Amino acid sequence: MASKPRTLTKKDVARRVAELMDEPIYKSEPWVAAVVSALGELMLEADPEVRIELRDFGVFEVKKTKAKPKARNPKTNETVFIPSRRKTHFKPSKKLKEVLQRPLVELNYAVPEGSADHAEIGMAAVSTNGR
Repeated sequence: MASKPRTLTKKDVARRVAELMDEPIYKSEPWVAAVVSALGELMLEADPEVRIELRDFGVFEVKKTKAKPKARNPKTNETVFIPSRRKTHFKPSKKLKEVLQRPLVELNYAVPEGSADHAEIGMAAVSTNGR
């Protein structure tokens, strides 16, 4: 069974900002809290949609969804109506996306069990050993 990924908090972000700005953490914490709060408020105030673009990071959006008149409750198998609503969406920047799409093998990370990468790694090992 896979272990849980490490969870970073607002304090961890403040710590990184403090390192980057060469300031003590107590000075960066209010700024980080203010930015996170401002982003949240802007998304809550969406009327009904909003797009917040942060260059070299990504885009936060609040989007409308369509109503689903015939959704199914998997527990009871009952047909239910889901009204249209709003949802959040994050689209990473091109730069961030390129970094995140690099194969785990290239980065020397463990490949998840049952991944198709295991077959590719095995095939590569066979082809190099069978020369």
